[in-house]
Amino acid sequence: MSYSLQLPVIPVSTLTIRLDPKLDRLLARMARESGRTKSEVAREALRNQLLLEEFRALRSAAMPAAAAAGYLTDEDVFRDVS
Repeated sequence: MSYSLQLPVIPVSTLTIRLDPKLDRLLARMARESGRTKSEVAREALRNQLLLEEFRALRSAAMPAAAAAGYLTDEDVFRDVS
């Protein structure tokens, strides 16, 4: 009796970008030092940047309501949740 494992096929897309030589060297060094491919390092960096931009947008949208409730600094929030 033999078993085979069928993994789902996850569709991916390809993005081509142009890097200046300095950024390309940095990307190559980070990939080499971490044992990952340049694509993996770039994907992680892009994912992190997009999450940061999303956080900033959400924070900007929430700021008026937070300010109206008296939350003007991180310390204000920490004071009430600690």
